[in-house]
Amino acid sequence: MHQPLTPAALADLRRPRKYPAVSVLLPTHRREPDNAQDAVRLRNLLEEAKNAVHSDPEVARADRIDVIGRLDQALAEVDLVYAEDGLAIFAAPGEHHVWSLDRPVPERVLLAQTFLTRNLVAAYAASRPFWVLALSADVATLWSGGRQHTPHQEAGPFPVRREPIDFDPEHQEQIGDTPSIFNDEDTRTFLRQVTEAVGAVQAADPRPLYLVAEPEAVSALDEVGPVARDAVAHIGQGGLAGGPGEALARAVADADRERDERAVAEVLDDLDRARGRKAFAGGVDEVWQSVSEGRAALVAIEDGYRTTVRDDGDHLVPAGTEERGARDDIVDEIAEQALDTGARVRFVPDGHLADAGHIAAVLRY
Repeated sequence: MHQPLTPAALADLRRPRKYPAVSVLLPTHRREPDNAQDAVRLRNLLEEAKNAVHSDPEVARADRIDVIGRLDQALAEVDLVYAEDGLAIFAAPGEHHVWSLDRPVPERVLLAQTFLTRNLVAAYAASRPFWVLALSADVATLWSGGRQHTPHQEAGPFPVRREPIDFDPEHQEQIGDTPSIFNDEDTRTFLRQVTEAVGAVQAADPRPLYLVAEPEAVSALDEVGPVARDAVAHIGQGGLAGGPGEALARAVADADRERDERAVAEVLDDLDRARGRKAFAGGVDEVWQSVSEGRAALVAIEDGYRTTVRDDGDHLVPAGTEERGARDDIVDEIAEQALDTGARVRFVPDGHLADAGHIAAVLRY
């Protein structure tokens, strides 16, 4: 339930499935008393989904039994004690997935040939994910972090461990051949392996990277490749290659806050320049139009902005949640479509786009 969102995971979730691909979305609550009804609402939604599958004449009997069973398995995997702001359950013949999100979602059940992923896509963009490389003399670990997420250790090519050294320090000291801890060929080999592993991870999921290591280790890593130079910040602290994640979160907190502040300032500067050259869209209707036409190069959204609209044929207009045709996750829909058309999507603190209707875009033309 707490597996990390990654571009690879999102790409896999977004591919077409054999019908029915069932999506069940539920807004959840972190604390009492708001969370008291979450379990009941979840069971009711899953019953609604199972009834929809059961009564759909397009669903073959074997697939119906399989998908209903998958929904039951998904329910058994949900632990609402650790609920965040939203829950997404996906089920299709042969598979099911459970995702906990730190971004609200609308309450919804949908049967289609694809899963309803736009809320996950927006949650990933809003989480501002980063990597933390924690390096010591004999091991390097990589940690996945993000906004409101304690870093957790990444697998794949990590951890990278240095080959054990078998030497007689007293003899080497007598002949003047004691190697520096970061300055012998074995260590350089180890650091080249670290560099290759970081490169492989960044190629699959590029993110800002923080390097947590003693200054001597940073200098040695810099000599064998680009990792130290490409890192957004160096935190001169050793002894954290084994974590825990909470300690790494504290170590990078100041640097990550500064990165966020720089990123927000850059987005606001881009929007100001776009206003000057009349390449600016503001408000949900204008931004939706520009994104739909593939004209948006950058979309900026306030963190807490939500609105419900309906399409009247020419424009998006405000709507009540219960109105026919109401779209209550239009902001997440805009974020997903913008990313699909190659635009950058950036979330900024509430209030920064108040004069633009809480959502704005820089246009390509």
